[in-house]
Amino acid sequence: MKKSRFSESQIVSILKESEGGIPIADILRTHGISQGTFYKLR
Repeated sequence: MKKSRFSESQIVSILKESEGGIPIADILRTHGISQGTFYKLR
């Protein structure tokens, strides 16, 4: 299994940002991830 680029705590903070109402496009740009990666994390 490939090691994740993000730690578990980073993934949780990214998902909490999305629940907080920040536009997904801004989150993706800030963290440098693709849309596919974001939806895979969800």
